[in-house]
Amino acid sequence: MAQQTEWETMAANLLKAELKRKGVTYAQLADLIGDKEVNIRNKLSRGKFTAAFLLQSLSAIKVQRVEILE
Repeated sequence: MAQQTEWETMAANLLKAELKRKGVTYAQLADLIGDKEVNIRNKLSRGKFTAAFLLQSLSAIKVQRVEILE
């Protein structure tokens, strides 16, 4: 299995942090975006997902801003 790139890890960690900050579980996110919890869990554990999925997820949990630090 291919390892995550630094950018994939950063994207997954960003979404996980926002979910935690908002108190939203994977199951709740799945309901909000019309997906299955197992799919959400797999995408976040692999760090392999599209920018569209990231934006859809952030929008669903009502994140208005993200800060990217170097």
